[in-house]
Amino acid sequence: MKKSSTILLRELPGVDELVRHETLGALLARYSHEVITDAAREVLERLRLNILREEDEKSVKSINKAVCIDDIASMVTESLEAFAGAGLKRVVNGTGTILHTNLGRAQLAEEAARAAFNAALYPVDLEMDITTGVRTERDRAVEALVCALTGAEAACVVNNNAGAVLLALNTLAEGAEVVVSRGELIEIGGSFRLPDIIEKSGCRLKEVGTTNRTHASDYTGAITDSTALLFKAHRSNYEVVGFTAEVGLKELVKIAEEGGVALVEDLGAGALIDMARFGLPKEPVVAQRLEAGVDIVTFSGDKLLGGPQSGIIAGKRKLVDKIRNNPLKRALRCDKMTIAALEATLKLYLNGEELCNRLPVLRLMTRSVEEITGNANRAALLLRERLGPGYTVEVKELGTDGADGSVAGSVVGGGSLPGYGLPTAVIVVTHEELSAQSIYNRFLASSTPILGRINKELFLLDMRTVEEPEEVLP
Repeated sequence: MKKSSTILLRELPGVDELVRHETLGALLARYSHEVITDAAREVLERLRLNILREEDEKSVKSINKAVCIDDIASMVTESLEAFAGAGLKRVVNGTGTILHTNLGRAQLAEEAARAAFNAALYPVDLEMDITTGVRTERDRAVEALVCALTGAEAACVVNNNAGAVLLALNTLAEGAEVVVSRGELIEIGGSFRLPDIIEKSGCRLKEVGTTNRTHASDYTGAITDSTALLFKAHRSNYEVVGFTAEVGLKELVKIAEEGGVALVEDLGAGALIDMARFGLPKEPVVAQRLEAGVDIVTFSGDKLLGGPQSGIIAGKRKLVDKIRNNPLKRALRCDKMTIAALEATLKLYLNGEELCNRLPVLRLMTRSVEEITGNANRAALLLRERLGPGYTVEVKELGTDGADGSVAGSVVGGGSLPGYGLPTAVIVVTHEELSAQSIYNRFLASSTPILGRINKELFLLDMRTVEEPEEVLP
């Protein structure tokens, strides 16, 4: 018999009575009395709202059952367990996107992970010269490595590349004009827009050229006594093709020198080595940009560089010193774990012969299709046994381009190497009754979530980004 809302509300236990329930009393070894009380209060409030709504017959039946104090105590327990279990979880990346922003971009090398772990667990000489006991700059170890690898006179590091751009602009051009080509007013993931960063840095944006064509005369005509610097942004996550024109770097350096202003370039992905060595598309290399005469280069630590999230500023010492002394630098500084992981990652570049084996980002980008297909075949055998009747599991090799011109294979991602696909092997999982979305949801609901992708109504596990076959078993 359906009870009225008034009766149901009256039958709900009080918070104190609920907290004294034996089920919740057993939780005191794990949670404080205050935490349990807050959870009990939230569950009771949720029940009160549901009772007052009485949306349908099904919900009314569940409410009648839930009014039992034993059931309410179980609900509080479930709520606490869900809350305590929340947080970052390991995810199996079966998407084929190597630098997946939603999954934290670059996987760290073992050396970098161990360095971060050591820095987290123990005191480290972050800002101290242990030979003299004198306080030092926390960026010193990273600076020495960046300078050695890029030829920069000086360098510093902040918490991400957006912060590096903001800090450089605020230091060198606050209150003045920053000249940027309209074709480089980029937007990257998370609605990060260069014009917004320029505005927040306290500078005035001066656009030159058009979306597809910018000439030397556009820059020279824009430089006035109010101009502080020319800013160049590498289009790391898109391409402009067709009827286009842009000013070459050497000419832009000359224009900046003759105009008496600095030239700052945001390289975004920040390649420290020539990617063409590994059969990948050429990306601007930091050392080459500095050698060409760029005053300051900023780039990310967690993209092609393969390290932790960070933003690196490298270039001429007099400008880097100004940037380092900006009060904003402290607000944007990295913690000891990031510094340790970045330092360990940069050290891997000192041995270029072993870099492919030791740096996960580069290893994943350069895996052969034969290796990937072998792993996919082994994983498919295991999946057929695990998934059971109704499922079909097939292995298919994909080229770099789909029939419609879209990228069909793996991608680098993270705003790096736009439009460039990598050949790969995927496991195609279908079911005689279930949709691709349902299969996607099943894999994602695994104890270790397995993230695949859906393409043309098919669920795919891209094995370029999965190195052990057993990882894709739901």
